[in-house]
Amino acid sequence: MSASPGPHRFDAKTLAGLGGPSWLARRRLLAFDAFASAPLPTSAEEDWRYGRIDELDLAEYAPFEFVPGTAHQRPLGKVRDLSSELAAPTGATTSAATRFLDRLGDLSGLLVAIDGRVVSFGLSEQAESAGVRLCPLAGEAVPPLSLGARLSEQQETFGLLAEAFLSDGALVEVPRGVVLSAPIVLVHLLSENSAGRAVFPRNLIQIGESAAASVVEFLAGGDERQLVVPVSEITLGDDAQMDHLSAQQLGRRAVHLGYQASEVARSARLRTFTATFGGGYARQFSRTALTGEGADSRLFSVYLGAGNQLEEFRTFQEHVAARTRSELVFKGAVADQARSVYTGLIRMHKGAKRADASQTNRNLVLSDEAHAYSVPNLDIQENDVRCSHASAVGPVDPEQRFYLESRGVPAEVAERLILLGFFEDLIARSPHPGFANHLRALVTERLIPPGARDE
Repeated sequence: MSASPGPHRFDAKTLAGLGGPSWLARRRLLAFDAFASAPLPTSAEEDWRYGRIDELDLAEYAPFEFVPGTAHQRPLGKVRDLSSELAAPTGATTSAATRFLDRLGDLSGLLVAIDGRVVSFGLSEQAESAGVRLCPLAGEAVPPLSLGARLSEQQETFGLLAEAFLSDGALVEVPRGVVLSAPIVLVHLLSENSAGRAVFPRNLIQIGESAAASVVEFLAGGDERQLVVPVSEITLGDDAQMDHLSAQQLGRRAVHLGYQASEVARSARLRTFTATFGGGYARQFSRTALTGEGADSRLFSVYLGAGNQLEEFRTFQEHVAARTRSELVFKGAVADQARSVYTGLIRMHKGAKRADASQTNRNLVLSDEAHAYSVPNLDIQENDVRCSHASAVGPVDPEQRFYLESRGVPAEVAERLILLGFFEDLIARSPHPGFANHLRALVTERLIPPGARDE
């Protein structure tokens, strides 16, 4: 299979039949024109050379059409009861989402989408009375002003594809000065009906001046063959604070090509924490622009690859204004024949005086056939700045294993303990304890066979 420009179902005829509000149809058409005029990427390009883009054949997938009237606003407790509310996702997918929500505890809001289409959403009384908005994008009479603004800066082929065939998405708006004590959660599930489909989950998040909120994204699917292109756009006003957490638990037959774009204004602070465990080929592109003086960004990620998985990450830390700060720490492990790829760039723009940025990527390689690649980069266009980057790729430390074994710990248990410790210092930095507990459970499930968990 290849990504050569052969016949596929992402054409003008399919586009015309999607339906939806008129403003969305116009946006789709503009994005489609740009997508149709751009060649599909290949591994000959630097941005894609480490991945499996040549194995992707768009002719194997078709987008979902827009279905009006599927989204319903309900009391938060009703939205949260996924087992009775949802019939389309597989039982395993619904159960995974339910476990995730249970670990998070109290919520300020919850939106649930299936196959890219919002089906249910609701807010807590506190959030609703404070003027917080949580609703489907396709239900808006006019497009939100910032929709697509961050994405248009990238103009990547699959970002354009996601814009052209967008069905629906989540809109989150936290007004100026509002502080939410519990997170807003956006759940995107893929159903059994999504086999052979392309799904485009979309989130638009806007945190007003001096507001504070946590937004958590959860993306999960079963064993169906899918193309999933999620897009999240985040805008923080002056002095705003936001924690953005996301967990991706797709099946091994899914191709995941994700985008996250953030803009952080003056004295605002953004913390992002991503966890990637699924997808046969999972690629995440993220760009954080620190555009206001004193803006602060912390980017954390954990990922695990096994079997034949390929986990790929491309990050951009853009320091546009003075006295900005960013910290990036990504940790991963690969086993069997899995691969991971990290490529990161810190860019210090002219005018970013006294900015401070760091980038750290560490990888454990757990088998002879597994591989991890780490490529950090710096682009410094200003004086009086601080930049640092570090990367490491290697097996489990034999001295640590020997230390445990010399104290009577069996070899296989010793390695598991070392792996859990490798991730724990980063997981402990999760802004939400329930999210951290979820990550610990997932790491344990992946690293420890069921029969060995009581050892």
